Amino acid sequence: MVAEARAGWAGPILVEPFSAADLPDIAEQADGVVVGAAWMQDFRLVRAAAKLGLPVIVQRGPAATLEEWLAIADYCVAEGNDQVALCECGSRTPMPGGGITLDLAMAREARDRTGRPVLVALGRDAELAGAAVAAGADGLMLAPDAEREVVAAAREAAVVVGAMVRREDPATVAEARQVIDRVDAALATLLERRAELAGVVQRLKPVGGFAGRDMERERSLVAAMARRAPVLGADRLAPVMNAVIEAGLHLAEERRAGPDGG
Repeated sequence: MVAEARAGWAGPILVEPFSAADLPDIAEQADGVVVGAAWMQDFRLVRAAAKLGLPVIVQRGPAATLEEWLAIADYCVAEGNDQVALCECGSRTPMPGGGITLDLAMAREARDRTGRPVLVALGRDAELAGAAVAAGADGLMLAPDAEREVVAAAREAAVVVGAMVRREDPATVAEARQVIDRVDAALATLLERRAELAGVVQRLKPVGGFAGRDMERERSLVAAMARRAPVLGADRLAPVMNAVIEAGLHLAEERRAGPDGG
């Protein structure tokens, strides 16, 4: 099964064993071991998995406390394996349908306490991807059978939200460009959203288009942005915002004119 997965996937293969008997095959074919939430307190399995020398992801059991969760990571380290990451999988709650509630505060505390990477398991639902990244998650785990659309939505949320709330310190030109690419992706998403909202304003204003520009409001917008971006300052931001506003006005006029231009 691992060989089949590798044939259709270029990334690392993580495998969850159901017993210590599965570990020899995992050691030969996988790139990492997932200690599943259901097996978190199977100490024999945890120790045996750690001894493989592969990276280990420890998922939190649905009733496990923070201390119990972190203790399992310590068991792995005690076996000589410091390649340990943690994964928040949620707790059972009395929600309709018997749902699982992710504890993002616990995930953040685990990261702060240990300095280890913390992942958040989203299952087949990408809705909380942005919240997980904002809470400090270093990565997201989706169900193996998650739809492509779900994977794409989770990835997009991680890129956009991460660029806005996570400060990165690249050490090389290549790393810096990767960070810039993520910031640009977030910027493009926000510009698209702004253009949509500006179009709503144009439809609601008594006088729309370029004739209806409110220059006093635009100056206030630039001043507010300068307070958030003091290094750039109002003088540098003013032409940027003018270009953004004019692009939105041109788009609104094109839409109002229709595909035939009239």
